[in-house]
Amino acid sequence: MFNVFSTALSALSAMSTAIDVTGNNLANMDTTGFKGSDMAFSDLISQSIGNGGGTEVGFGTAQPLTIQDFSQGAIQSETSPLDAAIQGSGFFIAQNANGNTTYTRDGTFQVDNSGNLTTQSGQNVQGWTALNADGSINTSGPIGNIALTSGALLPPVATTQMTVSLNLNAASAADATSSFSTPVTVYDSLGTSHVLTVDFQNTGGNTWSYQVTLPGADVTAGTAGTPFDIPNASGTLTFNSSGQLTGPAVGAPIAVAIPGLADGAADMNVSWNPYSSGGAGMITQFGQASASSASTQNGAAAAQLVSVSIANGGGVVASYSNGIQTTVGQVATAVIGNPNTLIDVGNNDYGLSAATDNPSVGTPGTGGRGTVVGSSLEASNVDLATQFTNLIQFQRSYEANAHVVTTADQLSQDTINLIH
Repeated sequence: MFNVFSTALSALSAMSTAIDVTGNNLANMDTTGFKGSDMAFSDLISQSIGNGGGTEVGFGTAQPLTIQDFSQGAIQSETSPLDAAIQGSGFFIAQNANGNTTYTRDGTFQVDNSGNLTTQSGQNVQGWTALNADGSINTSGPIGNIALTSGALLPPVATTQMTVSLNLNAASAADATSSFSTPVTVYDSLGTSHVLTVDFQNTGGNTWSYQVTLPGADVTAGTAGTPFDIPNASGTLTFNSSGQLTGPAVGAPIAVAIPGLADGAADMNVSWNPYSSGGAGMITQFGQASASSASTQNGAAAAQLVSVSIANGGGVVASYSNGIQTTVGQVATAVIGNPNTLIDVGNNDYGLSAATDNPSVGTPGTGGRGTVVGSSLEASNVDLATQFTNLIQFQRSYEANAHVVTTADQLSQDTINLIH
């Protein structure tokens, strides 16, 4: 009978541990990416009573094993552009200053003073930043820190192509009163902007002359305050009786060559295509007032990095002051075959144990790795109702075993009193 004390005490100890685990689950209900723990109970070895061994009495219960539940938490939209969540299996990869690698489901990322993408605890998020020849991210090499300092300034892009969409008034007289001009801003190799002006005049017979100019101060051969006629950037546009452009012919863009820029930039060679990619004329001649509707060009000035965000799929997108957005990095994820063997090291991070499978590292959405959702976070997977139910159950079990101790104590006192 006296073994009942140790048996009941083992239950009290086990229930205390179970309540501690439940309390930790409840404490982290609002922790981003937190994974709750379940308990697995097991009995202790039994002893046989009697010569025949027909009666076995156990020694109580062992300390419960804690099993981490890596089921999916709810994905919640967030306002921070650097937040990210994993939908499905896998972990973000981080590395601390000592080179130790950890794994996390918490995608609360930020950019530190050195321009590195980090977790909220300051560890460097791992991924790729090397570029392929076409400008895409090379994800075939080893992972490393996602450093954004190299992309803080976007170099200028010289204009090489331009278009203008406009209508020229078919009812205008074939003289200077028909003159119409439209501006197009282009950029040279140093990122300096230049305003090209395309001048049109009706010359009669469904034909219009054109001349491209720029401010005289922009070129060494020009005079400040006087428009400079760009050599060879002049000619004639012809239209058919339906007002559609017929000349120059499709596939024969107009060359606008600008030599001797005053700022020392390289000579510009801009191709002006008066036709769309489908071969339709972008300039028409209808009986309406001459007016421009749009213009395009492919150059850009140098620009400062304004913001960084994580897009769906885990791409790190940089937004610049000139409106250009470009992918400058890719967040890596890892899938682990037996995540229950990971060790919780705090700060929402996990470390590998001796029993953990080798992580499989790659891009999100491949190889069994879950997808990354930008501007979102994964909530804790702790269910309040389940935890309260467990808490009540463990409390009752504790009280029951405490009653066993008091009952055994009373029986012991009764036994001792028999000798008096």
